[in-house]
Amino acid sequence: MLCIKSCQRIASRTAKQQHHTATAAAAATALAFKKRAFTLSSSTARPSLTPASVSTLRPLSPATTTTPTTACRVPVHYFSSSTSSTSKMAPPPASAHEFLDFVNASPTPYHAVQTATTLLKTAGFTPISERTPWTPSTITPGGKYYLTRNASSLIAFAVGSQWSPGNPIAMIGAHTDSPALRVKPVSKRTGNGYLQVGVETYGGGIWHSWFDRDLSVAGRVLVRVKEGEFEQRLVRVEKPIVRIPSLAIHLHRQSNFDPNKEEEMVPIAGLVEEILNKKADVEEKGEGEGEEEFEPLKAIDERHHSEFLKLIAKEAGVDKVEDIQDFELILYDTQKAVLGGMNDEFIFSGRLDNLDMTFCGVKALIESVKEEKALEKETAIRLVACFDHEEIGSLSAHGADSNLLPAVLRRLSVIPGAKGQQQVESNETAFEQTLAKSFLISADMAHAVHPNYAGKYERNHQPQMNKGTVIKINANQRYATNSPGIVLVKECGRRKKVPLQLFVVKNDSPCGSTIGPMLSAKLGVRTLDLGNPQLAMHSIREMGGSWDVEYAVGLFEGFLSGYGGMEGGLVVD
Repeated sequence: MLCIKSCQRIASRTAKQQHHTATAAAAATALAFKKRAFTLSSSTARPSLTPASVSTLRPLSPATTTTPTTACRVPVHYFSSSTSSTSKMAPPPASAHEFLDFVNASPTPYHAVQTATTLLKTAGFTPISERTPWTPSTITPGGKYYLTRNASSLIAFAVGSQWSPGNPIAMIGAHTDSPALRVKPVSKRTGNGYLQVGVETYGGGIWHSWFDRDLSVAGRVLVRVKEGEFEQRLVRVEKPIVRIPSLAIHLHRQSNFDPNKEEEMVPIAGLVEEILNKKADVEEKGEGEGEEEFEPLKAIDERHHSEFLKLIAKEAGVDKVEDIQDFELILYDTQKAVLGGMNDEFIFSGRLDNLDMTFCGVKALIESVKEEKALEKETAIRLVACFDHEEIGSLSAHGADSNLLPAVLRRLSVIPGAKGQQQVESNETAFEQTLAKSFLISADMAHAVHPNYAGKYERNHQPQMNKGTVIKINANQRYATNSPGIVLVKECGRRKKVPLQLFVVKNDSPCGSTIGPMLSAKLGVRTLDLGNPQLAMHSIREMGGSWDVEYAVGLFEGFLSGYGGMEGGLVVD
């Protein structure tokens, strides 16, 4: 009898255990399905988190819940209430998608300036020229303007309605160029049956990253429209036309890949065939037309492959190759910039350094004046400057080390104020007064900590993506940041609820530099260096955070719109 009851108890316990196991398995399956459904939907439709879904999730940081998301640029990060370590990030903001459009439309500095000016025109900014006088009727308080130099540098600004000569100017400086390969003046090369295009390295790129990529060309072309008259036209060949293939590992067993930039980085453009050896379609002179016109340089079809020229001529909209007088063409990766990561938390793109900051600066300026009365009480000028040639030292007629910004500031400093506004006693010192009161944010991308090389970073200064814009500091003034500047930018971040991070290099590591120190020294303007964190800087394909775009736009907007009121609260002479 005892044995029978024992067997019954054992059977009962076994049945209960099987029931609990089945129930737990079913719950785990349902939870996995829910997680899978959320992951798939967040990567395609990018749904917003509804109140119902928020109630089942716990915020990663309690601080993020104190302010409604409508009043705060900080995204809410979530993770499941279970023990899973997989985090869920809010869908990327609209500004991240706008940046993708911007960078995809901007394979060269010329295109970046063109894209930026299109945004500015749409926002009501008026083009002006350095070549003409800036009379009171040209630039007036309450107006919005922009100008370009060399079609590769840009300055845009909005004048406060309460402006007076000698008042401050809130400035953001960035750059439009990135490391690249530029087509040589004589690019025609052949080797072992291949057509090749000679290129020259521009800046300090991670050149091995340019191998095995689908490359094309873009830039500007100078064409003859009629005798003695020439016109610049932007071109971009959409399809891949050149490639730099790697050498097979069977023929190259070395662990380090450091290609010779002159001989081993020559792109292949095609195969040598009879039709490709012919000259481009140039009209031949008939008999009795006299001697050929003297040309100081070799004909362009003698310097470049004919088929290559035909592609450029088609993009430039000219019928004859001989109408092309010269060009500046840059190779670019045809792969589009995209959002990436399991929750679209990353941006995979070329030219993040520094089109990310260029876009954020222009976007912030537009956002700061979009309201009809945005400039009504403004006493300052809000300005964004985007320079070419930063990657090669900025020493050019349109780089940050030129007279571009000083010349513009000098002309702006003496703009008459609105009717009835008090003027300075003498405009002779207005320029110096404006410089003493102004502030420049030098915006250039920063280094995010790399998980595979964390030892390369100072242990207490390891910026992370999507954790905010990075303030860059260097005791040897490779960056222009100092404590008053940090206090000012921190106040801007506090007002706009934008997080910030700090970065210094290790004492045993070299430190890069920016346009900040040179402009600070040239102008005597208070300056701070900062930038969004990224990985793979100077690679053909870089990596940044999708939410950091929104952070920078918010920070810059707060600085531009608020500096006029904050300037007098932090004077350190």
